[in-house]
Amino acid sequence: MTEPMTQTTAAPTTEHPWRALFALCIGFFMLLVDMTIVTVATPDIMNELDASANAVLWVTSAYLLTYAVPVLIMGRLGDRFGPKWVYLAGLAVFTASSLWCGLAGSIESLVAARAVQGLGAAMMTPQTMATITRIFPPERRGAAMALWGATAGIATLVGPLAGGALVATGGWEWIFFVNVPIGVIAIVLNWLLVPELGTHPHVFDWLGVGLSGVGMFCLVFGLQNGEQRGWDALTWALVFGGIAIMGLFVWWQARNRNEPLVPLHIFTDRNFSVSSLAISCMGFAAVAQGFPLMLYAQLVRGYTALEASLIMVPTALVSFVAAPLVGRLTDRMHPRLLTGAAFFLCAVSLFWLAVPMTVDSALWQLLAPMAVFGLGSAAVWAPLAATATRNVPMRLAGAGSGVYNATRLVGSVVGSAAVAVLIDLRLNAHGLGGSLAGGHETTAGSSVPPAMAPRFAEAMSEVMLLPAVALVVGFVAVLFFTTPRHMTKPSA
Repeated sequence: MTEPMTQTTAAPTTEHPWRALFALCIGFFMLLVDMTIVTVATPDIMNELDASANAVLWVTSAYLLTYAVPVLIMGRLGDRFGPKWVYLAGLAVFTASSLWCGLAGSIESLVAARAVQGLGAAMMTPQTMATITRIFPPERRGAAMALWGATAGIATLVGPLAGGALVATGGWEWIFFVNVPIGVIAIVLNWLLVPELGTHPHVFDWLGVGLSGVGMFCLVFGLQNGEQRGWDALTWALVFGGIAIMGLFVWWQARNRNEPLVPLHIFTDRNFSVSSLAISCMGFAAVAQGFPLMLYAQLVRGYTALEASLIMVPTALVSFVAAPLVGRLTDRMHPRLLTGAAFFLCAVSLFWLAVPMTVDSALWQLLAPMAVFGLGSAAVWAPLAATATRNVPMRLAGAGSGVYNATRLVGSVVGSAAVAVLIDLRLNAHGLGGSLAGGHETTAGSSVPPAMAPRFAEAMSEVMLLPAVALVVGFVAVLFFTTPRHMTKPSA
């Protein structure tokens, strides 16, 4: 089965691979923006749909959960039916469910629509890296992967900015309605510009899919609802049951002699393993830091959704300016140095940001650490993606891209659940457990009562330490990068 894979992974006769990559990145950018775009609309959704903070966090968690769980099997489906067609099908599902999200009249309907939207995203994501691997020759693949990584990094930063503008001009529904015309354009461009690639059969690991799905759902559901349930016996049963099922999933992957969902031997490449751990930490932090920051900005500072989103402008601008330089350094600088400096800057910026999250701090005190976060973020996404795939054999390129994306998404899912837990814990610790139960006081542009504001700000400042610690873990991880093979060629 490896021979057909070897043939199809060589770059086919694609006249304009960059045009195809551009078409793919439109949809990829859109689905990644939707990972973080909801954060700035949280108070408006809480008010209009009469939902609690935890329920609104499920709008993101449902998306991430149905995004992360099937992403591995979707990579195999791309090999079986062709990445172009699976990508287009996912794009159609994503676009249609975006319309459903905008029309949702209750929090339950919105969460269900976001779950379907996540499924569409799962169908799309593995096809992007797999297509890059197959349409670009090796000498140009690094630059293409750098663009893919930069798209991922910038998208996570643009989400809150776009969300703020859309909420301010049209209401929270428009953070989803805007996907409809963009999705239609992306479908047309991908139909015309992305080549149809060869296919080959696979044995699908349905038991692995079931185990990973059930295990992840139990773990996330238990964590995110633990505080509301008082950490009762059912909560702990879900958490430990989820961990046990995920352990069973790993055991099955090691025993499966056909085609396991996760070929564990891919982790024998240290740089792939380190990159996977590091990107999960970045995914965790990228999702987790948005919620406390936007709640603080809107409910303590009294900013509108648009004004709150402008706090992210320094991050996006610095990241955008630094991205071309990072692309040039990715092939020349040891990944340990580049990503180590990046994670260090990101971690320092969030520890720094937690300090001025008070009632009366100056605005520049918030903007400065956000600019530093943008500089660090620019040097995380693209270098990690390039380093993860650099030493992986071509016959494992598809599996590698699926596993890498899955670890990133698992980090995001756990980050979303963990920040929900910590928000509840810190609000309760400060005597504010009922302050986010929904109602008129949670609208964007309003604020919590003055007597509660200092305690609310302190709670959100403490929550911000969680993504900062995740970035410290990422920093320690990248210190274990080894020298990539393209840097160890004999000099004589």
